[in-house]
Amino acid sequence: MLERLKKKWNVDALQLFLILCVFAITGTATAYLTRMITEWLDLNRTSAWYWVAKIGVLVIGYQMLLLLISIPFGQFRFFLNFEKRLWGNFRKKEKSRF
Repeated sequence: MLERLKKKWNVDALQLFLILCVFAITGTATAYLTRMITEWLDLNRTSAWYWVAKIGVLVIGYQMLLLLISIPFGQFRFFLNFEKRLWGNFRKKEKSRF
């Protein structure tokens, strides 16, 4: 599986390790940040605002954290291109619906 990722992303073993570290740290940081924000806003799970805040942080916050966390790992260019492809694919699917 790791070999397939190295081929797909055209990276070496060290770069793949760094990329996976960025994904892991970002996921953990996003979950922690989401929990802290919903607690700070004193929202509970039954509130609609809880889910709005949670989804907002998960969708938007994750993307921003991914780019920020990639900087110290030296993988900013990879993740910037990753984000461009991700949002580009989303736009293509959105346009094809109509």
